[in-house]
Amino acid sequence: MVIIPTYNEAENIEPLVERVLSLVPAVDALVVDDNSPDGTGELADRLSQKYQQRLFVLHRPEKLGLGTAHQAGFSWALEHGYGQLVTMDADFSHPPEVIPVMLNKLQEANLVIGSRYVRGGQSEGWTLVRKMNSWAANFLARRLMGLKARDCTGAFRAYRTEDLKIVLLGKLRARGYSAHLEVLYYLERAGARVVEVPITFVNRQKGQSKISGGEVRETLKILIYYFLFRPKAPAARNVAG
Repeated sequence: MVIIPTYNEAENIEPLVERVLSLVPAVDALVVDDNSPDGTGELADRLSQKYQQRLFVLHRPEKLGLGTAHQAGFSWALEHGYGQLVTMDADFSHPPEVIPVMLNKLQEANLVIGSRYVRGGQSEGWTLVRKMNSWAANFLARRLMGLKARDCTGAFRAYRTEDLKIVLLGKLRARGYSAHLEVLYYLERAGARVVEVPITFVNRQKGQSKISGGEVRETLKILIYYFLFRPKAPAARNVAG
């Protein structure tokens, strides 16, 4: 199951869904829409009629944050029996064609990250300021939270559903992007094997970025909280197995 959170992505959602659902081996997709004013949710509903039993849509009443959108998608996928999950953005910054590679790597790992910061990875179309902000966020995540991955903040990930059960999703503190840091923190603390595969992260061509000053402030709060308190990961029997 490929989980795609959306908010005002009407220009991107149809071509993205078509590329995702054309992958080999086949995957299903779940669009989690936060009541987009531009009609993304309604467009996704129409697409789900075209791709019945492969594309599903979860509607939420308002913009509630990327982290909570992923949590809602995880819960839906768990309820419907999916064993492997992929999270990705809806703006084509994450190349769908890398998904089969990530799922293949998941056979030997608990978490696979589509990474900008390993050999062969890169970003395109970013300003110097954005590159510096991303580098700083990842540097601080490793230093303050003790994370080992190179790309700690990226949302392009593949998970084993069973491993997500140790994260206690309902107790995550972040609502936005920094929830990725929390999930990674708990998996690493539980001994998960994390593999990073290189991707080219392409800056969005259509629509507007959803990263706000509030997201930055929340990330700083998360970094400080985990640096000060270092919460323990729940006991895990299957992680790294």
